[in-house]
Parts: sequence; structure tokens; C-alpha cells
Amino acid sequence: MTKQDFRIVFMGTPEFASTILEGLLEHNYSIVGVITAPDKPAGRGQKLQESSVKTTAVKHALNILQPVNLKDAEFIKDLANLNADLFVVVAFRMLPEMVWNMPPKGTINLHASLLPEYRGAAPINWAIMQGETVTGVTTFFIEQEIDTGMVIERESLPITENETAGELHDRLMYLGKTLVQKSVQQIIDGTVKRTPQTALIETQMLKSAPKIFKPDCQINWKETCAHIHNFSRGLSPYPTAWTNVLFTEKGESKTFKLFKATKTNIPSDHKNDIVFTKEGILFPCNDYYLCVTELQPEGKKRMSHSEFHAGYNNLTLRIEK
Repeated sequence: MTKQDFRIVFMGTPEFASTILEGLLEHNYSIVGVITAPDKPAGRGQKLQESSVKTTAVKHALNILQPVNLKDAEFIKDLANLNADLFVVVAFRMLPEMVWNMPPKGTINLHASLLPEYRGAAPINWAIMQGETVTGVTTFFIEQEIDTGMVIERESLPITENETAGELHDRLMYLGKTLVQKSVQQIIDGTVKRTPQTALIETQMLKSAPKIFKPDCQINWKETCAHIHNFSRGLSPYPTAWTNVLFTEKGESKTFKLFKATKTNIPSDHKNDIVFTKEGILFPCNDYYLCVTELQPEGKKRMSHSEFHAGYNNLTLRIEK
């Protein structure tokens, strides 16, 4: 069977997924349908906003389905009528078995970690937060338990010392673009291999990647500088590490989001004072100072440390531990 005869339904929502979809289209794979999230109101005007995947699908005049309920009888009927050989899922919702079990060649997923490590909703964030120096992407067949199916391919890349989750996201996205094409071609050619994840387990305790909520993002300044550095860059630019800062002269506290920082070897004096320098703003950790170079005070835009210094250099600021 040629790639033009092999019918694929693609499922996804954000930019990460739309880049993978673009890759399949660039290489002339036959996308007979696209499943994505319904349009949602966004912004001050609450105008309906379509997903990145829908934007790509519209650009290429693809057949689009936007179900609210993935078990809806009408949706299941429409999906079955597409007569797909394979479903490709990237950054989408959890699928019911009646969906992922539908196509004869199965349903494959792209996950932004080296499975079986970091199963869950936020693998990119957690890999950095845990101080990993290597991560990657994995393609696998979807089965009943989330992120546990037979592995098709894995591809790794290094995580650099000051890399943020947003920067790593983009590199993994393009790595995944190639890996999905490779995996789909193997399925078409009948050369695909299925490796059980139990055969890939290297440690007794697997690390997970659960969804992250705002309370989880508060910085604990009693931790080491290395820990806080990993924590803050692992949450940048979203959902963003935050802390409360006391404006001493005003006697008021505001929330600050931290976007970019580097470790220092400057010993912390164990006080709570924030120190302004030409290189950045020094926040005291348990052992050394963290040098913050991009941040966002409550009610203000994201700014560089020099922009912040220009507006706040006459104030005494302290972190609230």
C-alpha cells in the first residue's frame, strides 16, 4: 500500500500537534480527517478562537470534526465513515476504547518523553524540574492504560543547563515531527516493531508527569539554588513559577512570576532581601543566590531585569518565605 492510499485521521489541538500534522502533509500522507477541540471563547472580547490544529486543517481544506463528547453516537458514526487505516494522536484528550480501537492498523500517539519515564500530562515540565539532562520523544500504540502501550520508536536529545520548558518544547516538537513520519511509514510498510514498555524500564521507580496546577508552582526558597533553578525553568513560560515579594516601604505584598534565571556561586546571606546587580536580580535560596533575568511583577508585563531595576531600584524588596 502506498502512503497516498493509506488513510489517516489526525487528532490534536495545540501548536505541538499542528506542527506534526504539517509534517505529515508536507510528505504527502493522506489525511482524511482531523479531530480537534471545539472553538472556545478567549480574550477580553470572548471571541471564539480555534485551535492551532484547526487552523492548519482549514489551510489545507481538510475534513474537520470538533466533538464535545468523544462517545457521542453521531461523532462515532462520522468517524467510522472516514474509513481510516490509522489514527495519529498528538496532544489531545484521553480517547475512549471505542475510538482508539476503531482503525485496523491501530492508534498511535506521540509523547514528549522517553517512555516509560514521565508518563502523564506534563512530561516536558517535569523532566526539567527533576534536573534531567536527557529527554526525548516516543511513538507508541495506544492501549487501555494511559501512556503504557507498545513502543514503536524513541529519539533522545540533551537538555541544556539553562533551557526552559518552552525552549525544550520547540526542540521536541520538531524531533517528534520526524519521528511520527518514520513511525507511520513503518506501519504502512509492515516493518513496524512493538516493544513492551516493561522491556525499557531501567529503574525500579518510574518518574511520572502529572498535570501541574498554580499552587504547585509556588517557589520554596528554603530549597537549594540548583533545585529552584530547575523548578523555575521547568515551569517557564507556562504555568510559571511564582513567589510573593514584600515591598517594605509600602508594606504590601505582590506576586512575581519568574521566567529566566541562572545559578550563581554567590553564597546566600540567609536573609530575605532581594539584591539588584547589573547581571540580574539576586534572589536568596538556601545556599546560593539565584540570578533572575526575566520576570513579571503582578499587574505588569513580562520584563527584563534591567527594565525592572529602572522602576523599582529605590525600593527594598524581600521574598516571603
